[in-house]
Amino acid sequence: MKSLRFRILVIFVVVFLCSSFATWRISDYIARQVAGDFFEGSTRLELQQARRAFETGGSSALKQCLTEIDSALRGTRYLLDARGRDLVSGTDRSQVLSAESFSRGRPYMIDGRFLIVMASADRKYHLVLIAPPPVAPVRFIPYFVLLTLAIAFLGWFLSIGIVSPLHRVAAAVEQFGKGDLKARVRSKRQDEIGDLGNLFDRMADRIETLLTAERRLLQDVSHELRSPLARLSFAAELMKGTTNPDEALGRMRREIIRLSQLIDNLLEVTRMEGDPSSRETQRFSFASLLQEVLRDCAFEAEARSIEITSRMDGALDMEGNPELIRRAMENVLRNAIRFSPEQSRIQSEVEREAHGIVLIISDSGPAVPEELLTRIFDPFVCANESRDSSSGGGVGLGLSIARRAVLLHHGTISAKNLQPGLQVTINLPTGITDVH
Repeated sequence: MKSLRFRILVIFVVVFLCSSFATWRISDYIARQVAGDFFEGSTRLELQQARRAFETGGSSALKQCLTEIDSALRGTRYLLDARGRDLVSGTDRSQVLSAESFSRGRPYMIDGRFLIVMASADRKYHLVLIAPPPVAPVRFIPYFVLLTLAIAFLGWFLSIGIVSPLHRVAAAVEQFGKGDLKARVRSKRQDEIGDLGNLFDRMADRIETLLTAERRLLQDVSHELRSPLARLSFAAELMKGTTNPDEALGRMRREIIRLSQLIDNLLEVTRMEGDPSSRETQRFSFASLLQEVLRDCAFEAEARSIEITSRMDGALDMEGNPELIRRAMENVLRNAIRFSPEQSRIQSEVEREAHGIVLIISDSGPAVPEELLTRIFDPFVCANESRDSSSGGGVGLGLSIARRAVLLHHGTISAKNLQPGLQVTINLPTGITDVH
């Protein structure tokens, strides 16, 4: 029985039939008890009336009394003497007295009818009552058939409501497994099946994002590796017949450094996309961490006569991974130093908000094209495509690493142009307890 719809229908029908049978038997038992109490009391009273009629008026009076009782109540009644002789017709009904030991004044079922034998206290008289059951069970069969059909219809309708959305979820999973990354359930149900569909949609969104980013990253990596490898090959060819090998070696050294930097940054991105459970969170001083990063970056800034100023609102603490936060701040600062002109200034400001910390880093470098303001945080996207390693340029992964670190802390990072310069704003919540 592989069909869940048919299985639900069968379960509904079987449960109904079992419960109906149990109800039938219990009702029949209760009816017997109630009927027994009723028949025992009424039969005792009828015995007294019949005896009084016979003793006072003889057989004719007894016949009239029993006829009146039979017309008012169901069944047929006979009054017998101690030997079983019918006191109205004289018929020998002594075989009925054998049922007295079974009846004892209670209804006794025989041949589908109630048989009651009630003896007087002195056992001179016996009243025999033969009556159909108060309600024949066969009369309920049409109702049970109708109820069975109704339950089957409701079970089928319910199975459709359960199985059909599951089929949609299964179809979406199958399409997604075949490579259709746009396959979604998009369920509007508010029950557990709807929750299952929504969970699948969120999982599919995440997988689609990761796979798309991976494909784009592989394309970008292949593009970025192609240029330095070509220049290395060209420099190696020049060394064969050049009279100035130092210049060729210098070019090869710069390209090797560029490749090393690219590989390091790619490893950085890969580690940050790794298992979130492997990263521990702790309470740390955001202000102290920023001061450390500023001191580390001051050496690069001084080499170009760039001044770094900072302002913050007292001691600031947050919950998170300090190493990831350090990488985010350091990459943004180094990017600002790289593009700021000599003898300029870089400003860092930290502000406290109700539920977070805002870090603002502003430089005096060239403006970024408006169409690139949101894309400069993507891998291998550079604001100045003409820069190379000799001019201090990178491979376009620094801000991407910064964004990933911020997103892992459920924060945001954005950029906007100044007049002149670029301003990068990082918003971080202070109560992060799980970095994933």
